Amino acid sequence: MNIKIKRDELVEYNVSELKGATLLETLNYIKTKIDPTLTYSSGCRSSVCGSCAVRVNEKEVLACSYKVQEGDVIEPLKNVEVIRDLVVNMDKAYEFNAKSKAWINKSASTPDVTQENEKLNEVQSDCILCASCYSACPVYAVNPEFKGPFSLTRVYKYVSDVRDSDAKEKIDVIQTNGIWDCTLCNECTMVCPQDISSKADIEKLRMKSTQYGYMDPNFGSFDGGLDFL
Repeated sequence: MNIKIKRDELVEYNVSELKGATLLETLNYIKTKIDPTLTYSSGCRSSVCGSCAVRVNEKEVLACSYKVQEGDVIEPLKNVEVIRDLVVNMDKAYEFNAKSKAWINKSASTPDVTQENEKLNEVQSDCILCASCYSACPVYAVNPEFKGPFSLTRVYKYVSDVRDSDAKEKIDVIQTNGIWDCTLCNECTMVCPQDISSKADIEKLRMKSTQYGYMDPNFGSFDGGLDFL
């Protein structure tokens, strides 16, 4: 079985000795048996830490859970700086969390945390920060400052959290390079290993924004095409 790994160029490796192995096991084999210079990230080996996210055949996966197949082409995540081979710099993705104020900044004095409202952001709390959604997002091709699914899902998590008493501040900061720039293509949802739908979260944030008086700027510039002469 042969696979190719994107380094400075595509490099082919024969891993015929491995059958039914995960991609992470295969990378470990290559590094210890064939090419010690191969560089990649890994951590928990249990699909929990998200550090081994890569692209296989142009789709984001976790190397520790993906089973290698003949002819696979492995590449680093997109939309991030490649440090070496499959290792990427995640700083810019994390910076968008800061720009989006994706945290609880003003706690309600007496929050009424019920089992029902705990479930409002239960799924979003499962994010493992693998950045697969960030890599899959096509918007970065035209807007590198897009806050993106990675951060907007976290914003929804805190906007829906009853312990935060100032959701509007977060809604304010995601109006620019934020929720209205998303194309709702759903690419982010399809690659999330935790089944989090950032698209659905962005749609909820759009609804929340209208409650605060915001509207889709694309509608604001639409002239309707109804010219009556």
